[in-house]
Amino acid sequence: MADFQAVVEAPPPRIFRLAHASRGAAIDSARLALPSPVTREWAWGSATGSGVRVCLIDSGVDAHHPRFTSPISTYTVTGDGLDVVPDEAGDQAGHGTACAGVIRAMAPGCELTSVRVLGGGLHGRGEVLLAALEWAIEQRFPLINLSLSTRRAEHKESLHDLVDRAFFAGVTIVASAHNRPVRSYPWHFASVISVGSHHSTLAEHIECNPEPPAEFFARGVQVEVPLPGGGTARQTGNSFATPHVTGLCARVLQRHPGFATGQLKHVLAAIADNRT
Repeated sequence: MADFQAVVEAPPPRIFRLAHASRGAAIDSARLALPSPVTREWAWGSATGSGVRVCLIDSGVDAHHPRFTSPISTYTVTGDGLDVVPDEAGDQAGHGTACAGVIRAMAPGCELTSVRVLGGGLHGRGEVLLAALEWAIEQRFPLINLSLSTRRAEHKESLHDLVDRAFFAGVTIVASAHNRPVRSYPWHFASVISVGSHHSTLAEHIECNPEPPAEFFARGVQVEVPLPGGGTARQTGNSFATPHVTGLCARVLQRHPGFATGQLKHVLAAIADNRT
């Protein structure tokens, strides 16, 4: 049995019942300590994420898809030593390619690296996920996208330690909330930016959740994404909301290098579309 899996749904029905999805609630701006207004122009302006390194831990990427006009570095975890090595296998599941497409659409200038940890069935071993995450933290990627989670309690403590290490190292992890009303990790941890979905079709529309654990909502319904082999499809799930937030964070980091997870959370909350 797999230790963890991506949080993704098959082609959606007409009615979407994602857990940890927006209910349209507003958040009181008085909850945000803002000595001066934070605008989107100040947050990212015309930034494209240029020069910001982003690590996507997922099912790999078809780096030759025509949507990707700039290079993507590809790695995988292999061997008994769980070494991170260059990957030539590409993406056998499509999930990583889809998430990479969203990140690049939101932040076309970012420097994207893929680490393949999921197989064709979107399942993987917990030890592989931990090794990939530890490597990405050691490489000091400013942003790590995790559109996956595990429900296995035996991995909870190790994941908690790793995401806390990332937090203190200035590495921000953006993690998908589960599509179902279950407790899984690492999105439940306060040291990551956790993301659910809303129904807006606007890519930059973001909501701050007044009732976490999912902290933010981004576009996650009927998102057009690339597929391995050159095609595209429309997919639904918190997996695809998460890279929208990762892309926005990359744009913020281009304008404000050195911002850590707490500062990025504050900026996202300050520019949220559901503030009153």
